[in-house]
Amino acid sequence: MKKLLSVVVPCYNECEALPYFYPAVSKVLRSIPDLDVEYWFIDDGSQDNTLTELRKLHDNCPDNIHYITFSRNFGKEAALYAGLQAANGDYVVVMDADLQDPPSMLPTMYQYLADGEYDCVGTRRVDRKGEAKFKSFLSNMFYKVINKISNTAIVPGARDYRMMTRQMVDAVLSMTECNRFSKGIFSWVGFRTKYLDYHNVERVAGKSDWSTRSLFKYAINGITDFSEAPLSIAVWLGLAAAFLSILGIIFVVVRHFIDPHSSVFGWASMVSIILMLGGVQLLCLGIMGKYVSRIYLQVKHRPIYIIKEKK
Repeated sequence: MKKLLSVVVPCYNECEALPYFYPAVSKVLRSIPDLDVEYWFIDDGSQDNTLTELRKLHDNCPDNIHYITFSRNFGKEAALYAGLQAANGDYVVVMDADLQDPPSMLPTMYQYLADGEYDCVGTRRVDRKGEAKFKSFLSNMFYKVINKISNTAIVPGARDYRMMTRQMVDAVLSMTECNRFSKGIFSWVGFRTKYLDYHNVERVAGKSDWSTRSLFKYAINGITDFSEAPLSIAVWLGLAAAFLSILGIIFVVVRHFIDPHSSVFGWASMVSIILMLGGVQLLCLGIMGKYVSRIYLQVKHRPIYIIKEKK
């Protein structure tokens, strides 16, 4: 009996890439005779003609090509979660629509899972050729920082492009937090994972919507989701500031008794101390506020996404 493979494809403004994606992926998957395939395209509130392209794909092959469109842009993490929820396959693979995830790797990924040795086959880029050097630098620094401060190991260069067994997909879906960082979730749930290396592939069409600002925000979310280190840093900064303040007080008192007339001087140092303490306090409040805001969003129990159309 054939196994079912679900292909989950989050899409945001990918109308130019979609006509290339489906023929390229379906051609590769036809080479795996013991698999039936279904596709789930998740339109994350695109502003272009992505939905029109998805309707065309569905009309041409309504039995195994499906799509979900959101009421607005909820983010890639929400789209990925929606796709995993909709997928019915014994195996599920997550891919980007821009063909930066090479379809040629799919048979190898499937073979590792079919052999039963692994529960997940992920991919990681060994270089970032074609990307801005500053963006690559920030990405490399993110992996170094988060692996220093988090108990959950994040593989450097790891992509969302991965194939998983149904057991692992169910484990990922059991984590219903609204603030999602899938790279961390995939690692946190465990299971035996094999990583395949590949060189960076440029987009087949269109342009990336991931700006440096978006990537920085994504990195902050990853750190706050999988590390308490920023809170510990705030505690140590507070202790250091308090210690320096005590030393400052001792210095002022001792100097007053040694030279009573010197107390009129030193206003610059006093202002500097006040500014330093104020800055440390604001930094600590900001760090704690970031965590509190995530608790606030979680306890609201709002849906991770809202579906406008599904076929």
